[in-house]
Amino acid sequence: MKPRRLLWLAAGLLSIGTAHAAPSETARREIAGLIGALDGSSCRFQRNGSWHDAPEARAHLQRKYDYLLKKDKVDTAEQFIERAASQSSMSGKPYRIACPGQPEQAAAVWFATRLKALRQRTP
Repeated sequence: MKPRRLLWLAAGLLSIGTAHAAPSETARREIAGLIGALDGSSCRFQRNGSWHDAPEARAHLQRKYDYLLKKDKVDTAEQFIERAASQSSMSGKPYRIACPGQPEQAAAVWFATRLKALRQRTP
């Protein structure tokens, strides 16, 4: 085999090892649980200075998650929180969550707390 072909073959084989994997079933379940926790709450979700109810927030985060899946940019629940649920992709402004009877907080903190609770309930 010619050296140039060997080089292309080696480069192709190396690129296979660097491809991202799709989220595991556990990660998909956790992400669905996080989105569902917001949707099933009485919390409000702030993005780019505007407040939205939980169903609107769920739809927005689901769209972001679907986009990240298509681009192969989310493999874990932590990546979902970091890349979809923490801040606006457009403005870079952090998302906020306000729930009845609780202080307003960064969405990243709210989702991280929910993820920890999900994992404690799952054997």
